[in-house]
Amino acid sequence: MPVRNRIAEMQVEIAGWRRDIHAHPELRFEEHRTAAFVAEKLRDFGCDEVVTGLGGTGVVGVINGSAPGGCIGFRADMDALPILEATGVAHASTIPGRMHACGHDGHTAMLLGAAKYLGETRRFAGRVVVIFQPAEEGGGGAAAMLADGLLDRFGIEEVYGMHNWPGLDVGRFTMRKGAQFAAPERFDILVTGKGGHAAMPHKGTDTTLAAAHILTALQSIAARNADPVDPVVISVCGFRTETDTYNVIPGTVTLKGTFRAMNMDVQAMLRKRIEALAQATAAAFGASAALTFLPGPPVLVNDAQAVDHAVAAAGRVSRADTDLAPVMGADDFAEMLRQRPGAYVLVGNGASADLHHPSYEFNDAVIPYGCSWLAEMAESRLPLRA
Repeated sequence: MPVRNRIAEMQVEIAGWRRDIHAHPELRFEEHRTAAFVAEKLRDFGCDEVVTGLGGTGVVGVINGSAPGGCIGFRADMDALPILEATGVAHASTIPGRMHACGHDGHTAMLLGAAKYLGETRRFAGRVVVIFQPAEEGGGGAAAMLADGLLDRFGIEEVYGMHNWPGLDVGRFTMRKGAQFAAPERFDILVTGKGGHAAMPHKGTDTTLAAAHILTALQSIAARNADPVDPVVISVCGFRTETDTYNVIPGTVTLKGTFRAMNMDVQAMLRKRIEALAQATAAAFGASAALTFLPGPPVLVNDAQAVDHAVAAAGRVSRADTDLAPVMGADDFAEMLRQRPGAYVLVGNGASADLHHPSYEFNDAVIPYGCSWLAEMAESRLPLRA
């Protein structure tokens, strides 16, 4: 079964919702307008239950089928990013410095479209729960919704998510069994020494030199402490001093970055080695290093049987495979998959800019494919019996 005719008819309407959300981006746990927009639409669609404020600004809708049965959940993320948009589109962000650079506007719109379709047709047995999550971008929104009882409160037995994927043909689906996305963790390293005049470095402790050697030393972890067959990434993304002059050695320097692995034991090893190397390297230059770690979600692990269901449904809509290589990106949907079987599916966004790029734009041509997959999953996992 290809794209549903009724969903194809709704494409312009759904794209309109998406563009409205795109023009009004909201950062993590600030998605008040977006949440109100979503809740209003769900009520208009005749959802049997609409709950707001779950996990802060999350929204949940419940759609009852035409007969008793199980319960399946679908999740979409709602938050934007602190990026200055450079797309030049007519519906560009109206808030400088904020934009939907990851396609969460599209994910939200597609799940709304599927909710409208399922509310009209109800060709399934049981309940479909549509989950609109806040704060996916490093804010812990999934954990917040789970802490508010998301899964048990609504009786969700399986849970699925979907994300657009630049570079993959429009409407093509891909995924993998087992570990698909990495576990991310952030770190701050405060290097402290004795600042002074740049012309007399011997009278102080050069924190910039110590920090530079720490930055370089951290790259040895992936090369010499991790098994070469284990995917590992350590990236220092910030190097900040307390001065912006040309002739002052600062008393402190701050490094910040992220490290990621596809195995939680490896992730724990990375944390220990980062701390040990940073402190020992700083000491070697007469400085000290204090570390702060900001843990993220776990490795995103797809249930093998759930992937079978997801790829079969995707294959009835468009092309689909399970050939995706492990991705070192992350998504806190992993928190939900840790508590219920399910899968995270990627759908092609075509030749767009990369995710988190100022020129990124969700491709509205993806909408009929994503909505049709959601509908197909609901009806195939909750079939009506003759």
